[in-house]
Order: sequence, then structure tokens, then C-alpha cells
Amino acid sequence: MKKISIIGAGMTGATTAHWLAERELADLVLVDVVEGMPQGKALDMLEAMPIIGKDVEIVGANDYAATKGSDIIIITAGLPRKPGMSRDDLLSANAEIVGKAATETLKYSPDAFYIVLTNPLDTMAYLTMKKTGLPRNRVVGQAGILDSARMRAFVAMETGVSVENIDCYVLGGHGDEMVPLTRHSNIAGIPLREYLPADRLEAIVNRTRKGGGEIVNLLKTGSAFYAPSAACAQMAEAILKNKKLIVPCAAYMDGEYGLRDMFFGVPVMLGANGMEKIIEYTLDDAEKAMLEKSAAAVKETHEALKKLVSL
Repeated sequence: MKKISIIGAGMTGATTAHWLAERELADLVLVDVVEGMPQGKALDMLEAMPIIGKDVEIVGANDYAATKGSDIIIITAGLPRKPGMSRDDLLSANAEIVGKAATETLKYSPDAFYIVLTNPLDTMAYLTMKKTGLPRNRVVGQAGILDSARMRAFVAMETGVSVENIDCYVLGGHGDEMVPLTRHSNIAGIPLREYLPADRLEAIVNRTRKGGGEIVNLLKTGSAFYAPSAACAQMAEAILKNKKLIVPCAAYMDGEYGLRDMFFGVPVMLGANGMEKIIEYTLDDAEKAMLEKSAAAVKETHEALKKLVSL
């Protein structure tokens, strides 16, 4: 059985374990600094396995030794965004948490692939790659699947069409400058721009950009966890099953889309070698301008990180 360790056993980490356990993909380890909490959640989940008929070992721990020999490390640990808090406010607190999680897990699992979820997402993925010294194919960030899923959900709500017929692609940084590609998104092959009136499509794009904030404001005391964790599970499955699945992820850029030395949301192929390929769309001038604006915002956070942490 493969092994996946999830660092951070809060709502997102525990729900990631839940989605993964249901898929019977791997044995699972939940790690958290809070004593007893990951152990309790792991035991509770383990006791659900006979009910759903899945043979998965699930353990909780407060130290990294339990992660030994992991195939995939998923980092969800960090402070959630609170109402009124920008993603960048989170930077210094989460850089310390993620930096430690990355370096400590690498000692026990030198061959692991890393999926990073902690915000500010693109910058935390960059930090993970720099701190571990891993090649770029072994570190990806989860954001684009979530943003694209939100857009698909909103299109389904607007049109009454099954989510299975709706394909949406959201690129760029995980934040208010993300780039929903309405020209490439479609309903059963019909471009969204032809299917929906321009004003309705614009409303969906804006709601997608503010999707995380909308949930933060509703919950009051936390942030989204069901959809982000489902996206992490999909990425882990694509790697473990060598699916060659093309999904938007935060990947390290080395000239693609004219970008370098940064993590950014682009369509990637996920397979047994992790991030196997970056797919480059042909963008029109308006899309290029949006992408550049988003890249500038992400680059700014990367630069802020470099001032805080020696990489």
C-alpha cells in the first residue's frame, strides 16, 4: 500500500484524509502540533472504514517520525485566513510553519512528492521547493483545481447543466488576480462566451475570483475545506495512479508563459513523475494582460518572502 502523510490535521487536512480514505488509495498519517487531536481524528476515521468497506490504515501523530517512507506529503498546516485578513498577512506566520514541515518530512521521506495547500499558496509552494532543494517536478501547489471547480459550480448553478458537462480553466495566482479563461472554458464543447450573456459570465468570473473570501465571510471563523481537500485528493490520485491528468496547479516556472523563478497557476500534467509537463495555451492580448497582472502580484509576495526567509 502506498503512503500519504498530511501535515496539518485541521478541517482541511482531516477532510483530505477523509476523501483519500474513501478512495482506498494509500495508508494515511495525520500530523499536527495539537496533542491528541490528530490521533483522535485518525482513530475516528479508522473506525469508519468497516462501514464503508475500505482497508486503509490511518494514524495520527504529533511528530514527523510517523511520516517515514511516505510517497506523497500534503502540507495543509498553517493559519487560516480570517475576515479582513489579506493572503499576504499570513505570509510570515505560515512561512515558518511550512518551512519546518517541508524540511522535517524530507528527512523521513527523501523520495516523496509534495502537494502544498497553505496560503499564500504560490509562495508557500516556492518556499517548499527552495527549502527542500527538490526538483520542480516533485513540488506542486493546489489552487487551480479549486478555482476551476468553483467556476464550474457557478456555471452549473446559472445554466442548470450537469457539472460533468462543464469545463472551466482558471490560471494565475491563487487570489483576486486569478485568470479565468472564459475563451477556453465550455459547456459540452460550446464556449461559455457563446452560451452565456456577457454580463452573466462577468458575474461568474467575479464570483470565482472572490470565491474563497465569500466562504470566509459566511463561516466567520474559518475558511473553505471541502473543495480544497477534494482537489488535493484528486492530485494525489493522479500521481499515484500515473493518470497523466491535465489540471491547473501551481508549478515552478522556467520560461513557460514568459515567467521564471516563481510558482504560478498553469495547466500541468500529473503522473508518476509528479508535475510531468506544463501545457501552454495560446493566449489573446486581453488574457496575456490578465496573466501578467496576476504574475506581478504573485512575484511581489515571492519577493516579500525572500526578505523574511533566507532561501
